[in-house]
Amino acid sequence: MTRWTGRTAAEIAAAVREKRVTPREVVAEHLARIERVDPRVGAFRAVRAEAALTEADEVGARDDLTGLPLAGVPVAVKDNLAVRGESKRVGSAATPDTPADEDHVTVARLRAAGAVVVGLTNVPELCVFGTTEGVHGTARNPWDLTRTAGGSSGGSAAAVAAGLVPIALGNDGMGSLRIPAANCGLVTIKPGHGVVPAGVGDGDWFGMSENGPLATTVEDTRLMLEVLAENGFARAAEPGMRRIALSLRSPLAGIAVTEPYRGAARAAGEALMKAGHQVRRADPSYPMSLSLTSLAHWTAGTSVDARELDPALLTRRTRVHAAIGRRFVARVSEGRGRAELRARLEPFFGEHDVLLTPALARRSPKSAPWHERGWLRNVLANTNYSPMTPPWNLTGWPAMAVPFGTLPSGAPTAVQLVGRPGSEALLLEVAEQLERLRPWERTAPLD
Repeated sequence: MTRWTGRTAAEIAAAVREKRVTPREVVAEHLARIERVDPRVGAFRAVRAEAALTEADEVGARDDLTGLPLAGVPVAVKDNLAVRGESKRVGSAATPDTPADEDHVTVARLRAAGAVVVGLTNVPELCVFGTTEGVHGTARNPWDLTRTAGGSSGGSAAAVAAGLVPIALGNDGMGSLRIPAANCGLVTIKPGHGVVPAGVGDGDWFGMSENGPLATTVEDTRLMLEVLAENGFARAAEPGMRRIALSLRSPLAGIAVTEPYRGAARAAGEALMKAGHQVRRADPSYPMSLSLTSLAHWTAGTSVDARELDPALLTRRTRVHAAIGRRFVARVSEGRGRAELRARLEPFFGEHDVLLTPALARRSPKSAPWHERGWLRNVLANTNYSPMTPPWNLTGWPAMAVPFGTLPSGAPTAVQLVGRPGSEALLLEVAEQLERLRPWERTAPLD
């Protein structure tokens, strides 16, 4: 008997289109794995078992089945995007438990492509922090259940890494796709601004938040991005030598990057050099003020999202974050800080096609009730382990996380790839080369 859990989305969709398996059979097998494995992982806030099976039957009966790119593929959705008939809690007790009337546009596109939504995944409250825990559940790293999956798309990442679904939908406002992907050994891309419809929270964190895929292969990442993209994007970049800058330093001053992640980036650079690319050490000209700029945007985005919510129902760390952010909203709304950062970094990408960095500075924090701890402790824990991602939300440029190497514990390490606007296809091409040069184990050994 063919087993469908652990298979890629591309493999599942091809089998469904060719009538080698039905969408119901695929979805039922994944639901059984969720029931068996997720109590240890904590990926899902809500599982749509009956609804998913009904919708799988509807996909199987579609007249256009043979043309659906995600035919019968189970998908998980981050719990800050609307799924028709389900409440959107955003990790909080302060949000209403009211079913959504319509799908978010990205969810609708996945469904139109034949995907079946099996559940909504856990997030930290209001998707603020880089660890995922709260009143609705705790998402752990399937490769090391003592560690957090990361955040804020932690539940989505954990679901894919645990083989509960082959792909998942998340979003990224300060690293919220790349951080959990790096922790959990997944591929993701935060697309550049305008490539995929956003609609994340109230104002998309001033335009910094982008929706994107979480997957175990570059092929699945590309496939899902093609479904989500607003007006499509170039499927293949022109082949050839790329000018790749290798940078090992943290963009935020005073934070050290540990050797496992520095070593992963160096090894990825050496592999790409041997493959024919021009790789040289070069650091972008990050301003000393970047830490303050990042904090201002991070807190201001939360302040806007929390405006209509009862503060008494928010956790203390979220209340403090939002209160600090209120002081920055007017300044952040002007957009001057982001424009200045883009102008400062644009010359670097005139000289280099791709920036290669460590994806994280250190392994993720222990899985713990971080939502019950103080604001400063949370901010320091987040910043010290994940300083590599914020600049590329501030600029609005595309960035990826790609698995590369392992920690001493056996959990994955990862690198980050960054490019200029419109370079999604180029980044995917480089990521695909890394995948060929250093294949990774796709699913955590939880059975």
